[in-house]
Amino acid sequence: MGSASVVWFRDDLRVADHPALDAAVRRGEPIVAVYVFDEVSAGVRPLGAASKWWLHHSLLALAGELDARGLTLTFRRGPATEVIAELLAETGAGAVFWNRRYALAEREIDSGIKSSLKEQGVEARSFQANVLFEPWTLQTGQGAPYRVFTPFWRACLGAKPPREPLSAPERGDVTPFGGPLASEDIASWQLLPTKPDWAGGLREAWVPGEKAAHDQIDAFEHSGLGDYVDDRDKPAVDATSRMSPRLRFGEISPFQLWHTMRGGVSGAGGAAAYLREVGWREFAYHLLYHFPSITTENMRPAFNAFPWAKPEPEVLHAWQQGLTGIPLVDAGMRELWQTGVMHNRIRMVAASFLVKNLLIDWRVGEAWFWDTLVDADLASNTMNWQWVAGSGVDAAPYFRVFNPELQAKKFDPAGEYINHFVPEAGTPAYPEPMVDLGESRKRALAAYEQVRGS
Repeated sequence: MGSASVVWFRDDLRVADHPALDAAVRRGEPIVAVYVFDEVSAGVRPLGAASKWWLHHSLLALAGELDARGLTLTFRRGPATEVIAELLAETGAGAVFWNRRYALAEREIDSGIKSSLKEQGVEARSFQANVLFEPWTLQTGQGAPYRVFTPFWRACLGAKPPREPLSAPERGDVTPFGGPLASEDIASWQLLPTKPDWAGGLREAWVPGEKAAHDQIDAFEHSGLGDYVDDRDKPAVDATSRMSPRLRFGEISPFQLWHTMRGGVSGAGGAAAYLREVGWREFAYHLLYHFPSITTENMRPAFNAFPWAKPEPEVLHAWQQGLTGIPLVDAGMRELWQTGVMHNRIRMVAASFLVKNLLIDWRVGEAWFWDTLVDADLASNTMNWQWVAGSGVDAAPYFRVFNPELQAKKFDPAGEYINHFVPEAGTPAYPEPMVDLGESRKRALAAYEQVRGS
């Protein structure tokens, strides 16, 4: 076996605070950097269209960062188990390093590869890089996984503080792999929309990549953090960090965010509030690891008896396209379609409207968000939909039905957000509400009573 080191990039498209890359640099042998586009291995969920757009551009940005350090990012497509084996045969590498993933299918793939490599005498190591606290290190006093966020976050804050972020390697630190190595053209992966090209709004709203991620968090820290507590629920105000797609694709690590904001960990200001949101993401991964069925099944079995309505195509289409006649819901759905994200407060409102006012199964909405969000994250997306539906752990009470009209009065009182995305609201061109909010709320409560009775 040769001595090259393979660094397998996945949801960690960065060079700073990248433990697998750092380990390869420290090993001191030539480095093979590879990204494997795998949508065919058993259990792996194919990316949605918006996430594919982001992935394309983030991979190009990563290739540029590696190139600046003398490394070439090799692109391969296919089952990861086969691709990594082929790469080892081509390079004679003696080590493979990667950063850990937490969904069940990905864990099984990684575990199988690690066992196979060790049997061949190849060094195989995985690292903690994308969560602050490994899911198996935190448990309740009864030795069980946490199911409620507040005690979970309290345990996080009481645990050993997260490590310091690792520095990016310098050009002189690395030795590139010298042999010929075939790489696919990622244009052949067809990650970008072409017929039609619907990504114009995404291009206006985002610049994927590690450098853009750090520019963005620096701007937020210096100009947005002070007003974060007061303004984060106002959709018309640019008051959030917009880090969710950056974290999803690993352009920035939670360790970097933690240490950027660490002065406020124990306080009550913007930094503490912001880190609590990072903690909510940690909770999602905690649940994903311990309860992998959360991605497709109700966490509360009683909800298997919930009388979901059959999603009529025209009703679902109206929700998806922002044509429900409910201005705040429509504004959110149009923001999602145009920019690939939706303000978090409005995500809850739009999700609640689908699940509770229209009685459509949360999995239908989750699938739409999976396809249209640039930050579509398996852990967070499914946990948050179950939270709104009331079917998950730490769930909103079954009787909590977000009223879009009251939410608009409270968080968009001047109508700036609605007017931006739904300029025809209040005119004859705007459709009538597809349901009566009061009557549909009563239907939802009756349905939830049926679940409680079961």
